Parts: sequence; C-alpha cells; structure tokens
Amino acid sequence: MDAPPEREDCRAFVRVASLLRAAGVNAPRIEAQDLERGYLLVSDFGDTTYLTALDETSADRLFGDAIGALLNWQLASRDGELPLYDESMLRRECDLFHDWYVARHLGLVLSSPQQRTLSEMLELIVGRALAQPRVYVHRDYMPRNLMVTEPNPGVIDFQDAVYGPITYDMVSLTRDAFVSWDEERVIDWTARYWEKARRSGLPVDSDFGVFYREFEWMGLQRHLKVLGIFARIHYRDGKRGYLDDTPRFLNYARGVAERYPELAPLAGLIEQLERRLPAVGYAD
Repeated sequence: MDAPPEREDCRAFVRVASLLRAAGVNAPRIEAQDLERGYLLVSDFGDTTYLTALDETSADRLFGDAIGALLNWQLASRDGELPLYDESMLRRECDLFHDWYVARHLGLVLSSPQQRTLSEMLELIVGRALAQPRVYVHRDYMPRNLMVTEPNPGVIDFQDAVYGPITYDMVSLTRDAFVSWDEERVIDWTARYWEKARRSGLPVDSDFGVFYREFEWMGLQRHLKVLGIFARIHYRDGKRGYLDDTPRFLNYARGVAERYPELAPLAGLIEQLERRLPAVGYAD
C-alpha cells in the first residue's frame, strides 16, 4: 500500500486492522510498515469481491458469512477505541445531500418551505440515529469491500471506522450502491442478523419490528449521504459513472420515506426533486 502521508494517514488503517483481527475478523495482516513515508506491506486477499461473486445461488451463503463477521466485529466493541459517530459527523454527512446532490447536480435552490422541510426531516433522522446503541461501525460494509477468502469474508477499506449506530453496517451490506435486493430478502437477512445478535447479547431491540424501523431510518441517512457523495465524486473529483447509481439510492430513500408517516414531508420533497432530475452528467 502506497499512501502519501500528505494525503492519507495509514495509522487509522493499521489501528482498525488490529481491532478487526483481534475480533476474529479476517482483515489484512500488516507484514511491515513505514508510516513516515506512507508504505504498508499487507497480506493479499486476491481479486474476487462479493460484488463479482454474488448471484442467486451464492447470496445466502456469502451474506451469512458477512453477518457472522459483522457480529464478531460488533461484539468486540469498546468505547474510546474509535472516533465517535456523533451528531456533528451525522449532520455534515446529511449536508452533502443538499450541497452536492440538490444544489450542484440538480442545480436547484430550495424554497423556504422546502428548506424547512429538509431541515426538520434531517433533525428527525439524525435524532433516531443518535438514539441507537453504539458499536464498532466499519462505515462502508458493502459487497465491494468484502472479499471471497478463507476464512470468509476478507474485509477491506475500513480505515474510516467509527463507534456508532448498531444498524449502520447491516444497512450498508443489504442496501448496496451497486446491487439491489427485493424487500423480502432484505428483511430475511436483517431478521437473521437480529436473531443472532439477540442470542449473542448485542443491544438490539427485543421487538424485530422496532429494530427494522431503526434499520430503515439509519439507512435513510446513508442513502441521502451517498446521493451527495456520488455527486461530489462526479463534479469535484471528475470520476464518471457514479451518477449512474443515484437512481438506486433515490429509490431507497423514497421507499423508506413513504413507509413512515413522520417522513411524509420528505417523501413529498423527494417527489418534487424527481420532477427536476437532469440527465446524468448534467451541469459539468
């Protein structure tokens, strides 16, 4: 790994790799390191990601392994080891939706009522996230960052890990940026996680319906954030293709907003925004 110190800090990668491996999760071994110059020699997991390996026949097995690794990671959680996924971080992420997706990509200036609606809805969403029990959070626990290995999975891209809401990584796993699953399958995987989490003593709600609502609301925060991130990657960083996947996240966000009466104003705002959607690549 070559990570120039002026652009990347390898210490977080080394630290989180150690925590993952101590939890029994298959993270890369750090064979040698030169943090001053940004060099790491790490074990190689090969080229087969979950994203390339997933299909109708392999999905349950691969996701079962991913859930098992996630439970091990969460069970090892200790306060003070990782940065806190606090209110300021959650709000900064939510701001990406307005600043990069709405303002930059759609080229829209929200009216005062629309601004008020978005602000009130984000207040609710962030409040729900902060009310959840906290555990270690990979923060991008998705099929592209899970490798098919032995033991399975090999976990990568974990340097931004935090201590935060317990549902976050399950949302990342099942509501992915690059592959979508029907609602019944998402509920089934989430229920399997919840059952194992309860048996292992993780602080999940005893009512699956309540837990799934927390899962969905946490997902909504992530969906809005990713819409902003993908627009930022496109316009600021010049990386094409990410905007092609924004409809997937807009569908995720709309679906959650339409299922909960408290979020009806957000569902209405999303509908208003969809009427103004530009073609991909607009406003370069």
